[in-house]
Amino acid sequence: MRAPVGQNSMRGTSGDGCEPLVIALLIPMHGPAGIFGPSCELCARLAVEEINSAGGVLGRELQLLVVDGGAAPQRVADEVDRLLRAGHIKAVVGWHTSAVRQAVAARIAQRVPYIYTALYEGGEVTPGVFMTGETPERQVVAALRWMSQDAGVRRWSIVGDDYVWPRRTAAAVRGSADACGVEIREEIFVRLGSTDFTPALRQLEESECDGVLMLLLGDDGVKFNRQFSAAGLDGRCVRLSPLMDENMLLATGASNTRRMYSTAGYFEALPTSHSLEFSGRYARRFGQQSPVLNSMGESCYEGVRLLAELARGAGSLDVPRVCAAASGVSYDGPRGEVRLRGRHLQQQVYLAQASGLELDVLATL
Repeated sequence: MRAPVGQNSMRGTSGDGCEPLVIALLIPMHGPAGIFGPSCELCARLAVEEINSAGGVLGRELQLLVVDGGAAPQRVADEVDRLLRAGHIKAVVGWHTSAVRQAVAARIAQRVPYIYTALYEGGEVTPGVFMTGETPERQVVAALRWMSQDAGVRRWSIVGDDYVWPRRTAAAVRGSADACGVEIREEIFVRLGSTDFTPALRQLEESECDGVLMLLLGDDGVKFNRQFSAAGLDGRCVRLSPLMDENMLLATGASNTRRMYSTAGYFEALPTSHSLEFSGRYARRFGQQSPVLNSMGESCYEGVRLLAELARGAGSLDVPRVCAAASGVSYDGPRGEVRLRGRHLQQQVYLAQASGLELDVLATL
């Protein structure tokens, strides 16, 4: 856990000495997903600073309290519960695994709003939990349909980390395979934090697949990509990943990104006015050497923005009032115009292809 970060330390935006509104920013700072942490923190900080410069939320300045979401799920939930019981936080926002979300949502027990910003497997119904991320049907299944129809890639194998999001996403893909015109040849799940993918690569060599759907998290995906290319499989198979962001691309290396595709609601190279304006603000605030923009970081910006819009619409952070006001929430952000439907943020999803160390957007799914 880190000390709060905000625009004016512990002073309120109105200058009347009122207490700041502290948000727990739950992001991975170590482990396989730790590669995403710096981008997530800076994007959330940018949202806080912009909101505070416009008057804050409910007459109070926002502050972030960074909590490491890369720890074991129950340990993360224990820390969030401790902060809530002590009265240190009024909301939770963040990008982290579904296993952490499930533990935290159960522990929060509707005490404060919880904005979960990661892509996930779908099906979250806990009152007070709002999702800004992509779900399999809109993201992975749509990308596989495009790959079948436009690229002729129809025989797929799945390689994923062994936890809830990859498992349930693979199940969603299986259920939609016929409708997408694809065949799932193989499903291979590995321990989260794996470093040696030799057994999985041997299975892929024998599977006669044309494409590999990677459901691997952060550093796991980086290591897999390097070993995949070293085995020569990049000449035979395309790779598609809903988690291949600009940070993972840099860590993978240009020589290992051949025939690599990614699908997400945001890319740094997204050629829209909203996205270009956002990337300009990010660069001006943090400099050209800051962590690259990616869908994970941008999702944390969206999460803070969504929390602010929910609070303004409800006039409160009381969970029942926020839930009652949620259906009318919409705003313009880096992803363009977004709107809550149920408790999910509706948005465009894109397909991109790696070109060296860049991700070039090919299509809107």
